[in-house]
Amino acid sequence: MTHLLMVESWVGSMSRLLPRAIREGGHEFTFLTRDLHHYLRPAPDAAAHPLLGARNVITADTNDTDALLPRIARLHEVLRFDGVLTSCDYYLPTAARIAARLGLPGPAPEAVQSACRKDTTRRVLRDAGVPGPRFAVHEEWADLARAARSIGYPLVVKPVDLCAGMHVRRVDDEIQLAAAVRALADFPVNARGQRRDPAVLLEELLDGPEVSVETVSHAGAVHVVGVTDKSIGGAPAFIETGHMFPAALPPADIAGAERTALAALEALGLTDGVVAHTEIKLTTAGPRVVEVNPRPAGNRITELVRRVTGIDLAAAFVEVSLGRRPDLRRGDTGLRSAAVGFLVPETSGTLESLDGDALRDVPGVLEVRLAEPGAQVKAAGSNNEYLGHVMAGDAEGPGARDHVEALLDELRRTLVIR
Repeated sequence: MTHLLMVESWVGSMSRLLPRAIREGGHEFTFLTRDLHHYLRPAPDAAAHPLLGARNVITADTNDTDALLPRIARLHEVLRFDGVLTSCDYYLPTAARIAARLGLPGPAPEAVQSACRKDTTRRVLRDAGVPGPRFAVHEEWADLARAARSIGYPLVVKPVDLCAGMHVRRVDDEIQLAAAVRALADFPVNARGQRRDPAVLLEELLDGPEVSVETVSHAGAVHVVGVTDKSIGGAPAFIETGHMFPAALPPADIAGAERTALAALEALGLTDGVVAHTEIKLTTAGPRVVEVNPRPAGNRITELVRRVTGIDLAAAFVEVSLGRRPDLRRGDTGLRSAAVGFLVPETSGTLESLDGDALRDVPGVLEVRLAEPGAQVKAAGSNNEYLGHVMAGDAEGPGARDHVEALLDELRRTLVIR
């Protein structure tokens, strides 16, 4: 039985999917965290929290990698780890450095660090000739204002080191730019207690639909599992309101997205031991890279892929983290497409009513998960404030998205926030 070290985790779906994949693969894991209380919240359906199924739970300062490495090396002498992994973006570089220190499989730490820093990703891809938006990175207001005028409004403001769309904003003029920069300055520490880099990334606003390319890399070869489409709302924020797999797009667009994603992964050096989620804009000038995430997709995309193809990306992540060839054979699942839609709150307050019981027995519905009445609601500014989601499949063709949108319309009629 192999033994994995899991360094922190998200508290959403991957906190369940990854432990399940480890267990079903016949492996076990030790969970490493700086704050176990961060995870001690009820699991869905009153099940035992999957992270508590770890062989060991060890507390250490996962935010101090230099101090952590020798401690993990000592633990490795006793516990003998066979692989290291995490589902949390903020700890992907840490996991890569631990694997390298222990001589275990995994991508180069420098490659992971480059992918996890939006500004470094931009520079690496630009130097490699991989198409992306025009951009600039600065800290000082005068430099940012000058760069914004050079790129041209409207443009996109991004932090270089946050995720889930946090503080990513469209700005149409210098007044909005100043407000976005102030908001970033007022957020100096991320949700895991890590101090943020004050640099601000400005990007050209790209036109066209956005997709993501899901890939698995092993032994220098990158396998494309498929392309997922994406719905965006919540302007001036960029909130993911839904996804469908596979994307219902012309073959030329699919091929262009795949080709661009592969070029980005090659440029970054993410060709071994990585399950990646690469976001691409299909602009009128051709595909452009939005960002590269060196971990399995979130927002239930991994489940959409599994429902349609039978390929379990969480299980593939476990296997490549152990240096093993993953099973990427497709099976007949009975579905031609699957989609998820998220209920995005537009106002803050207390959730008084939200009733999805009638949807659970609708043909084609795969999942309905909703917040309970009494929950405190915050008007969404990122992908972290959903009130729940609905997932549905289509056995005949690419109709899953339309089905989900209709179900969300029904659900919104029951929504009351006071």
